[in-house]
Amino acid sequence: MAIDLNQSRRGKDFGCGFYLSESETQAEEMAKFKVQLFGGQSIIQRYEFDEAHLSDGTLRFLHFDGYSRDWATFILANRQNKNADNIHDYDIVYGPIANDKVGAQIRNVMEQNINMDTFLERLKYMKGITFQYFFGSEKAIQMLKRL
Repeated sequence: MAIDLNQSRRGKDFGCGFYLSESETQAEEMAKFKVQLFGGQSIIQRYEFDEAHLSDGTLRFLHFDGYSRDWATFILANRQNKNADNIHDYDIVYGPIANDKVGAQIRNVMEQNINMDTFLERLKYMKGITFQYFFGSEKAIQMLKRL
């Protein structure tokens, strides 16, 4: 089964792309959620990626160590993007997943119920941070090896 970036939906954390999680539990939960939404069968796929490509200049890479103002601004911009094209040109982005609890706070910011400072303050109390990889270009996808 080939990865088709054209199947990605806009308005996601890091834009239209192929997302991978470091957490098998998170991947399983997302697969079950997608089955509830769209039907079908949940399948967990595993991939290998040589992380040396992240620093050798082969790919444009953006890295977020955790929740931060830069991460929040990037997430908000991507989630508000209504265009089919991404607002950035990174091949790979790595950073925290905006899970349901974080997503609720993002909606509060987008609806102007809270400001960015309040949002960032609330993020300090979020538990169970998980990270994701975003592969947003064919060049990046070609470097994935399915196991």
